[in-house]
Amino acid sequence: MAKIVSVHSFRGGTGKSNTTSNLAAAIATQGNRVGIVDTDIQSPGIHALFGLTEDTVANTLNDYLWGKCAIEETAYDVSHALQSESALPANSALYLIPSSIRAVEIARILNEGYNVQLLNDGFRKLIQALKLDYLLIDTHPGINEETLLSIAMSDLLVLILRPDSQDYQGTAVAVDIARELEVPKMLLVVNKALSKFNFEELRQKVQTIYEVPVAGVFPLCEEMVELASSGLFCFRYPDHPWAVEIRKVAQQVLN
Repeated sequence: MAKIVSVHSFRGGTGKSNTTSNLAAAIATQGNRVGIVDTDIQSPGIHALFGLTEDTVANTLNDYLWGKCAIEETAYDVSHALQSESALPANSALYLIPSSIRAVEIARILNEGYNVQLLNDGFRKLIQALKLDYLLIDTHPGINEETLLSIAMSDLLVLILRPDSQDYQGTAVAVDIARELEVPKMLLVVNKALSKFNFEELRQKVQTIYEVPVAGVFPLCEEMVELASSGLFCFRYPDHPWAVEIRKVAQQVLN
């Protein structure tokens, strides 16, 4: 059975898309077929990390939600992004289901909305059609109907926060909601921690606050800013502490 992993943050700017894409890639390199769905339909962005543009994308998640195509027709094979010094397992594969980056289509979603149940039905169909082992859902920040349903059907919820008072408060709300929805498992990821922090103390502090395991603490790094979403960080800088940490988080998801 495939596992559905929702990656969420209560506020924007936490580095959710970078974390989701790198996490998916790290899981795929372990011999898994992995799909990523960009459900941040109001402000999509994960496509940029895989080199997809408005000109190279024919069908998007929006087209599926409007009944123009099947969900599997919105999937793009981005396995080329799985660079590795050693040979990849034969089963490794990575797919991306992007949302539209066309302004008129984003405006239509904002004005008309969409059938949230259709989206969740699409997740199941996608898993079957692509024979996925893992499906990662890059959610829209905050709490709305589609996010709640995505979280509710998840086997694992990964919550990303920064060491910031507003993030702490918002994450508390997200954790409480996930517990009410009876999500089987939660993991926390702390991102953009200053290098002067004691990472182990920060990990223990966050675990104590929420009573949820902290899967990783990631440093704020200039290299990530320099990369500017033009590729997957874990392959451009494989020995960087950030890349080492994402592989540790991937192992916890796999376990």
